Amino acid sequence: MCRTLLLLLALVPRWASAQDLRIAAATNLVHALPALNAAFAQEAPEVKITVAFGASGSLVAQITHGAPYDVFLSADMEYPRELIASGHAVASSLIPFAEGRLALWTTRRDIPLNSLTESLRHPAVRKIAVAHPILAPYGHATRQVLLKHGLWAAVTPRMVIGENISQAAQFVSSGNAEVGFVALSLILSAPTPADGQWLELSATDHDPIVQGAVLTRAGAANPAAQRYLAFLQSPAARVVLEAAGYRIPVAPAAAP
Repeated sequence: MCRTLLLLLALVPRWASAQDLRIAAATNLVHALPALNAAFAQEAPEVKITVAFGASGSLVAQITHGAPYDVFLSADMEYPRELIASGHAVASSLIPFAEGRLALWTTRRDIPLNSLTESLRHPAVRKIAVAHPILAPYGHATRQVLLKHGLWAAVTPRMVIGENISQAAQFVSSGNAEVGFVALSLILSAPTPADGQWLELSATDHDPIVQGAVLTRAGAANPAAQRYLAFLQSPAARVVLEAAGYRIPVAPAAAP
């Protein structure tokens, strides 16, 4: 990977600015990314970073319609591959940088979280927050969990669907849903300790939520973007990601 980045760097025109870096990031990273960027700043203090958060699918749509992002941090590997297939991202730059963890979260103390089935069938649970099962990778994983446990039909009428995983978490924190399926990172890396309690769900109940990073077509001409992708695989980045509630992928995901 590093060799590829160095080759890309050698091809960058000398007039290209290395000072500005524009990142499009999935909302599960909203609390973790400031710490990641602070760690990157220790290595590249001259780089000015701006970040836009959104659902991975929505960010792909923005990039394909000309949004000038340099790096795309997705909640899965499929959306970056979609950008590659459409010619809006660099195939050789795609890396898996984190593996998300899914949790059932509530701010209520009267709702037990001893088991998934018991919690979702508790009489106090009237609304259940989930990220969009089609557009949001964490929502897709939630659907897989519910189907595996035979709970999809029972839960569907009570769902409050967020555009992304961050919005699903907001439904829980605001009290608009008694419980919600959220990224564990949104709980563990929040600026202030999250209220309530949570149950981490087994990773064997859903496909791995492997998150991918890729250079966009614009980012291929930005040395700062190339440095950032290399940084995401560094020990410093791994420390931040693990503290924020992510696992580190054991091996690169298979090529498309």
